[in-house]
Amino acid sequence: MHVAPVGGTAVQDHVALAEIELCGELIIAASAAEDRLSLESIDEVLRVAEEREAL
Repeated sequence: MHVAPVGGTAVQDHVALAEIELCGELIIAASAAEDRLSLESIDEVLRVAEEREAL
């Protein structure tokens, strides 16, 4: 078993942090919605169109 060293030397996984942020945004949007989120709403929260345009 590997244990992270003590003393603030934690490595940040930027992909995991981005995924956590997006999940949080989805949870906030879902809790504010009166009904289930549509696929279009989910894409908007996840900024799918912006990612496609960046490619």
